[in-house]
Amino acid sequence: MTSTHGHHGTTGHGQPTGHGQPAGTGERRNGFGIAALVLGIVGVLLFWTAFGGIVLGLLAVIFGVLGFRRGRRGVATNGTMAIIGAVLGALALVMSSVLLALGVAVINSDEFESYQDCIEQANSQSDRQDCARDFDREVDER
Repeated sequence: MTSTHGHHGTTGHGQPTGHGQPAGTGERRNGFGIAALVLGIVGVLLFWTAFGGIVLGLLAVIFGVLGFRRGRRGVATNGTMAIIGAVLGALALVMSSVLLALGVAVINSDEFESYQDCIEQANSQSDRQDCARDFDREVDER
C-alpha cells in the first residue's frame, strides 16, 4: 500500500502533512545524544584505564556537544541526554587524566627507582616484601 505523503512532510500535491513538523525536517536524529550517554557511562566505569577514561570520555564529550547542537536546532529531541553524556565523558576524562598524571609521577620518583633496585637485588619473597614496605613508608613520608 503506498502513502500519499511525500518524503519531506508534504502530500504528493505539495500540501503540508499537518504532522506538527515543518516541511523538510524529516526524522529526528538522536544518535549523537545516545552515543554520548553510553560512552560517558562506560567511560566513567572504566576511568582507571587510559582507553576507558581518556578515549571514551573524549568521544562522549564530542558526541554530546554535537547532539546538544542538533537538539538546539530542533533536529534531535534528546539534547539533555547529550549534555549528560558530555558531562559524564568530561568527568571520565578528568579522572583518568589525574590518575595517569599520578601514575607517571610515582614511576618517575626517586622512591620508585629505589624500589626497583631493591626488587632486582631481592633473593626471596620476604626480601621483596621488605622492598614493598620500604617503598610504602617512603611514599607515605612524602
